[in-house]
Amino acid sequence: MNPSSALDLMAAPISDGSGPGMFLRIIVIVAVVGVVFLAVVLLRGYGGGDD
Repeated sequence: MNPSSALDLMAAPISDGSGPGMFLRIIVIVAVVGVVFLAVVLLRGYGGGDD
């Protein structure tokens, strides 16, 4: 099984056969949340221990 067919199988229940719209929306939202989370974690690390 190649990766594109695995993605097609995962996307089928989400998009209801009307295209990849909802699946791609979910992927983009998860990516944005991940980037924000990573930025928060990295920026907290630059604070040092100045409590």
